[in-house]
Amino acid sequence: MVDQLRLCYKVSVRRACRAVRGPRSSWYYRPRRFEQAALKQRIKEIASVRAHYGYRRIHTLLRREGWLVNHKRVHRLYCELGLQIRRKKPKRHVSAKARVAQVHATSRNQCWSMDLMADELFDGRRLRLLTIVDNFNRVSPFIGVGLRYNACDVVCGLDEAVKRFGTPRRIMVDNGSEFTSREVDLWAYTHGVELDFSRPGKPTDNAFIESFNGRLREECLNENWFLDLDDARQKAETWRIHYNEERPHSSLGNRTPAEYSNGGSAPDPPEFSASGSSRGADERRKGQTHLACPSITSPPRCSGCSPAEPCPPGGQFNVPDALALQGDFSH
Repeated sequence: MVDQLRLCYKVSVRRACRAVRGPRSSWYYRPRRFEQAALKQRIKEIASVRAHYGYRRIHTLLRREGWLVNHKRVHRLYCELGLQIRRKKPKRHVSAKARVAQVHATSRNQCWSMDLMADELFDGRRLRLLTIVDNFNRVSPFIGVGLRYNACDVVCGLDEAVKRFGTPRRIMVDNGSEFTSREVDLWAYTHGVELDFSRPGKPTDNAFIESFNGRLREECLNENWFLDLDDARQKAETWRIHYNEERPHSSLGNRTPAEYSNGGSAPDPPEFSASGSSRGADERRKGQTHLACPSITSPPRCSGCSPAEPCPPGGQFNVPDALALQGDFSH
């Protein structure tokens, strides 16, 4: 309005503002808003690389890089850019009852969780993955990848994890044949480790490894295409290092597992209901924890019960098949 009066009647700013009964300060004011283009670009870059990160984890990474922004501005720009991820909300069941919370791990190597996962290569061949996570600091000592995973491969993976991070006092596992085998039982007995088996049909008893497996599948397995066994091992190991040293963990106060392992109180475990949804606390049935060996006073095992010679996970991979596969690509 003021500019229009000045243009039509050739008057000063003072007379134009007096005519419209407005303060001159409003005309002289220039906004000093922080430029958002660079911040938006950085948010888009992080979201494109880490597709499953929400605005809170992106805000944590921005703060690490030196951006002086709060989570509200990041959330507003995150929504303006249309980066929200829709997650299907779990159904609530009336019959699902809250469980009694189990004893939390209070130090590193007090309790590990272990499980097996399945995926496939680009040509349809099946992959098996052995995942291990520390329940206290969420550090993943080892992720093994193989075409098959038997009890001997599990023993080899446990030896590698112990070599890197030390021996745990207890390992939570399910009732799979690989974990109930004689080889794993003997390994745990000789190392003084208890095997804590979950209740049959209750995977939520082992909530830590279920949560870890979900992150691994979302951020690594579903995001990559594995050309061969070596490629799968390399990408899984790269993601494990990123998970331990760079990825902020919400239950650790947005710190990485490596940062949290330097010191801190015990975090709250993930909560799941009986249907698998994130609702309710975990309950352990009394008497469910078993020693690795049925009795300490039992006679020593014979030599036939010892584990087989160590072999690399996925040692069943056929080298001639791999050479033939490379020949197909060369044509």
